Amino acid sequence: MFKTLDDLDPEQRVLVRLDLNSPVEDGEVQDNRRFDRHAETVRELAEAGHRVVLMAHQGRPGDDDFVSLEQHADILASHIGRDVGFVADTYGDEAIAAIDALEAGEVLLLENTRMCDEELPEEDPEVKADTEFVRTLAEHVDAYVNDAYSAAHRSHASLVGFPLVLPAYAGRVMQTEYEANSSIATREFDGQVTMVVGGTKATDVIDVMNNLGDKVDQFLLGGIAGELFLRAAGNDVGFDLEGMDFFDDQWEANRETIESLLDERGDQIKLAVDLAYEDETDDRGEIAVANITEKDRAYLDVGSMTVDEYDPIIRDSEAVFVKGALGLFEDERFAVGTTGVLRAIAETDCFSVVGGGDTSRAIEMYGMDEGDFGHVSIAGGAYIRALTGAPLAGVEALQQD
Repeated sequence: MFKTLDDLDPEQRVLVRLDLNSPVEDGEVQDNRRFDRHAETVRELAEAGHRVVLMAHQGRPGDDDFVSLEQHADILASHIGRDVGFVADTYGDEAIAAIDALEAGEVLLLENTRMCDEELPEEDPEVKADTEFVRTLAEHVDAYVNDAYSAAHRSHASLVGFPLVLPAYAGRVMQTEYEANSSIATREFDGQVTMVVGGTKATDVIDVMNNLGDKVDQFLLGGIAGELFLRAAGNDVGFDLEGMDFFDDQWEANRETIESLLDERGDQIKLAVDLAYEDETDDRGEIAVANITEKDRAYLDVGSMTVDEYDPIIRDSEAVFVKGALGLFEDERFAVGTTGVLRAIAETDCFSVVGGGDTSRAIEMYGMDEGDFGHVSIAGGAYIRALTGAPLAGVEALQQD
């Protein structure tokens, strides 16, 4: 495990890594649940009298959303309920002066870490710990807190360098995300364990099944990945139409593995029995998989009969984990699958974890209450790595003695 805020000495000057990476529309940074989640850690530190120095990233160099964190400071302040200062510098003279001037309870956000050349390359923690970026900031703080679980699969300087040169702790987001997302591998459940698996990447589904096949009783499939499994089962789906690039490359790369999984774990895998599409009137149409004789349209969701089959399985489960959407839920016409399974989970007295980045957005989009779920993850890539058993560099750095 790792040390948490409960182990932090009082009155520290604390360097805190958050993940505030957010959508940017017309130059405006969009508020989202990441700000609210990280606000808990920042508020706790500030109220305890620590001097709080924040780091975060936004976008990647060259992308449209690669912008300053100045707007992030104002959004975070609204969630914390106190001022968040901002300095357009990360570890230069201006940043150091602002850090040194902090008083107890004050909060300062440094500029986008990815504007530092030493931040991005994926390198060993020892290499990152020896960068000027890490060595400079480490001299002006007492401790390091990593709260950025959703970025923990990256071996970047702000995530893996500081734990080698400073006392290191997990923030509340890091702590709760790690505990929830690793629970499927570490907890024992007396009843049925079900995993709802969708999304666009067959490799994610394959890796999850290979890693958790002995822990999960039922896999309920949907999305593009689910359509590839349907194709492997002999159904005439999972082919790219002209102008599409979702299926064929993944099919060629993963066909044998998918067919092997169906052969070895067929009793654990539930596939869609019907699929939804956009009909001639731009409405939602549905067709039974057994009635599909040629691939002449794109399927955008599992159908209502599939939801009806998945529903009782979920309600009979002691634990349910969700990775990936079952359809194009951003379009209300094709949200039936994703919202159907989420509502069944919300109404069931089970341990539940909903993750996969975009999937958790459906809860808010369709008026569901996060409190009805055991844990709603804000992580994407890190959640997948936790499910597939892959290491998380940021977590491993915190766990060093």
